Amino acid sequence: MLQYHTIPVTAFQQNCSLVWDDTTMEGVLIDPGGDVDRLLAEARQRGVALKAIWLTHAHIDHAGGVAELVAREGLPVVGPHPEDQFLIDGLAAQARAYGFPPAGPFVPERWLHDGDTVTLGEHTFAVRHCPGHTPGHVVFHHAPSKRAFVGDVLFAGSVGRTDFPRSDPQALIDSIVQKLWPMGDDTVFVPGHGPESSFGRERRSNPYVGGT
Repeated sequence: MLQYHTIPVTAFQQNCSLVWDDTTMEGVLIDPGGDVDRLLAEARQRGVALKAIWLTHAHIDHAGGVAELVAREGLPVVGPHPEDQFLIDGLAAQARAYGFPPAGPFVPERWLHDGDTVTLGEHTFAVRHCPGHTPGHVVFHHAPSKRAFVGDVLFAGSVGRTDFPRSDPQALIDSIVQKLWPMGDDTVFVPGHGPESSFGRERRSNPYVGGT
């Protein structure tokens, strides 16, 4: 079965997800924004062998720990979409601007595009490109478990900010309606911040996209 554990990291309490296949015990970290020692300790405690880093997007609170993990563990970086290259290039400046520890750029081993798939042990995830919060934001959907890891596209009761460079409010709404809702009302999503919710609950009650 697919297992995951949500680990809030950094002062921004960003939800890093440790995701693993409990048959092979191979795992990935989705959006390791920081607190690398804690993330590695969680993986060791659960007996998870980390195989990769998956990124939804390249804001500092989601990607600030990537370069350190690459240097210490040699993990390959998968994602995000290449439209977020400018954010990767600017991670050092992002760190200074938001008071994060120094963070360097990194080179993804694989960029992701809409319709791609990624695998973890025996599990396959569909990748959807969901721009709006950032132009290169992607989402990971595991249909068999009805789980999606959506970064900062959608939250319980809210949506991602669109006041950053190259954000696009209409693109964000389109991403939610056209890419997330078709995953099904009963799909539970892990957002980049805050508690989990379901797409059905957000369709009914979210003030930004409810009723769409």
